[in-house]
Amino acid sequence: MSIRQTKTDVILIGAGIMSATLGSLLKELVPDWEIKVFERRATAGEESSNEWNNAGTGHASLCELNYTVEKSDGSIDISKAIKVNEEYQVSKQFWSYLVKSKLIRNPQDFIMPVPHMSFVQGEQDVTFLRKRFEAMSKNPLFQGMEFSDNPETLKEWIPLMMKDRTFDKPIAATRIESGTDVNFGSLTRLLFNHLKTKNVDIQFNRNVDDIKRTSDGLWDLKIRNVDSGTVERHTAKFVFIGGGGGSLHLLQKSGISEGKGIGGFPVSGLFMVCQNPEVVAQHHAKVYGKASVGAPPMSVPHLDTRFIDNKQSLLFGPFAGFTPKFLKFGSMFDLITSVKPHNLITMLAAGVKNMSLTTYLIKQVMLSKEQRMEELRQFVPNAKSEDWDLLVAGQRVQIIKDTAAGKGTLQFGTEVISAADGSIAALLGASPGASTAVSVMLEVINRCFPQHIKAWEPKIKEMIPSYGISLMKNPDLVQDLHTSTSETLGLIDSDITNRNNQII
Repeated sequence: MSIRQTKTDVILIGAGIMSATLGSLLKELVPDWEIKVFERRATAGEESSNEWNNAGTGHASLCELNYTVEKSDGSIDISKAIKVNEEYQVSKQFWSYLVKSKLIRNPQDFIMPVPHMSFVQGEQDVTFLRKRFEAMSKNPLFQGMEFSDNPETLKEWIPLMMKDRTFDKPIAATRIESGTDVNFGSLTRLLFNHLKTKNVDIQFNRNVDDIKRTSDGLWDLKIRNVDSGTVERHTAKFVFIGGGGGSLHLLQKSGISEGKGIGGFPVSGLFMVCQNPEVVAQHHAKVYGKASVGAPPMSVPHLDTRFIDNKQSLLFGPFAGFTPKFLKFGSMFDLITSVKPHNLITMLAAGVKNMSLTTYLIKQVMLSKEQRMEELRQFVPNAKSEDWDLLVAGQRVQIIKDTAAGKGTLQFGTEVISAADGSIAALLGASPGASTAVSVMLEVINRCFPQHIKAWEPKIKEMIPSYGISLMKNPDLVQDLHTSTSETLGLIDSDITNRNNQII
């Protein structure tokens, strides 16, 4: 039986937010390029991008305490917070461009305004939060941030969290009204619907079984129809591997030297979800606390307002879990089959170095619902078990690699791995992932298409006005972009605009 073979310009593997973003950028830059997308699931955005598989926080470092570190001299390092915030501003600019261009009609389908807050308890953490506030509020990216350790003020900000609370230790919080809740699943589907109108060929129920370099420099992909089992060959000049946790296996199959020595460690997440309208109505914020000792950075506890399917709910977590799967709909053999001769020592070193993480994950897996409720009650003292259900969220695969810090270092974040000639790129890692999708995909474009950047730059600047500019060093531009993107995306009304202008 002959196998059908086709050739194209670009192949995107995985129908998540990353491929959706890269495809949308490329179609604006070079509309005549032919793009194909292959997704193993039946619809777009079913894995990490799905709205129930992540917390929906538009990560802008407004509330995430793990992005700000207290140094040995007591000062607060906000450099990572600045980087993440600037990356999120880039995403908002591109989304605003899509709305203005009527490529996306209704921004409320994927983004809503929700205050972002940090909440701490105990004298030491209150002191840390105050110093963090003082460092961040001086920066133009974080103007409008408020701090309070007054229980009466906090009752106004977070009534659900303050109800029936005993004040046996100091508490404090920061709040900034320009935070967002993002439905990345809805955004992913909107982008792919847009790409369909641009003649992008999106094929679902297609698994990429293999990927190899051809003698003429193209990439040959073996694509299997999950339903029928039939196989097709597709070749492309450029391939992007955006398959979430599944990207590591495909990167290894590509055989590029840049993918050698890299391993992955899967961490699953669970959330408690409340959809009782009486409870939900008492809380309107995303409130982040501090991670417990020994917990990985992505396990920072938070209580979030969510907007999904035009319905408001509350989400608390994440609770870490463990499964050897690299994808929520993956295989129990994902972890073991990712171990290769070139990354074996790195993986073993990581196992030795991260025994405390392993212990933490085991303890998290063993938690009963009532034990999880007790953790929730640190945030919501009067939380009732019958109001909260357990939700299994998406899989995250943390990168393991050898760094200056030593062999087998566990990386927390995202990383682009690309071939020296720019013909293939893969995205590995986890949070803040989706929130920084536009910045990450611009990095892919700059790495893989350097010969086109000069010609593309005017269009990129049209889509992203701050492209190539440090927002931190241009406070007037920060305010202008904040106002314009927020109004386009429906995130602020005139009252909030006026108040922010007065603050700045």
